[in-house]
Amino acid sequence: MPDYLRPERLTVAEVTRRRREARGRRSPSRRWPRRWPQIAVALVLVAALTAGTAVATNAFGAGDKFERLIRKVELAINPPPDRPTEATVDVTPDPTASPTPIESLAPGESTPPPTPAPVRKAVDVRILTNPKAYFASEVRNTWCADAGVQMVLAILGHADTSTAFQQTLQSRVHEWDSYSDSHNGDWGPGAMVQALAAYGAPGYKIHAHASRDGALRDAAVALEKTHAPVIIVAWRGAHTWVMTGFRATADPAVFADATVTGTYILDPWYPRISSIWGPSDPPGTFQDASEMIRNFLPWKRPEGAYPQRDGKFLIVVPTITVKPVG
Repeated sequence: MPDYLRPERLTVAEVTRRRREARGRRSPSRRWPRRWPQIAVALVLVAALTAGTAVATNAFGAGDKFERLIRKVELAINPPPDRPTEATVDVTPDPTASPTPIESLAPGESTPPPTPAPVRKAVDVRILTNPKAYFASEVRNTWCADAGVQMVLAILGHADTSTAFQQTLQSRVHEWDSYSDSHNGDWGPGAMVQALAAYGAPGYKIHAHASRDGALRDAAVALEKTHAPVIIVAWRGAHTWVMTGFRATADPAVFADATVTGTYILDPWYPRISSIWGPSDPPGTFQDASEMIRNFLPWKRPEGAYPQRDGKFLIVVPTITVKPVG
């Protein structure tokens, strides 16, 4: 029998060595850390090709899941920049009012007539008479911040409510995004403030409150004094509401103990229905106390910690008075 046909006699050690070499050739695990972004992109491309119609038609939510997958890959390859953003102001409760000092009178002066005490009564304040005219639904179900900023700008006369303008806003978000503002990139409250200023509405500030009542009172006072809308950061920081009015047991700008009983809201989620939060309401709907408790919840994001915001109720408030809107 020729030598090349004779069976090779191998020792146990030699068999073990060859098996290890074969496994090493099949599994290039040592190269994985260097190549994982390219592999991740390849997986996404394969998913796109195989998902096909399901993604295009959003069957069983496939389109939404695919978009989230794409976003995770983008963040892994190109995370948001770690740069300064608009500060979050921690607002402490209002101090107890101190008594008004009595001024001494010069000789010959008479005591001035007392200033009439303010009348305590329930108030209903609205800065819009036609909220539908300023409403913009979010073009995509993740663009609530775009639509919220757009509506504020429209109310202040700096934008329209078109799809094109909302798309332009989204295309510019990376001019303002920051890791400290949103670990997920794109929009956070700080990016909203900077976008508003970029389009002619400066002076908005991020306020964080320990209580919902304190946040709503602060929002109501800001709206009443400036005649400008407030952004309420709803759904634990996942959603944007635009507040255009409120009802309260008394004027909160005069009475520090006034309770805001509800707000008038433009909800960019409308006319969608959320599997978690239920159906949205038409523009200008009054959201009573129970709806505020259900929707306006303290900040808590799944992507990580935000030391200045966690557990707080966030609002984006105007500080500059504008002309009354219609």
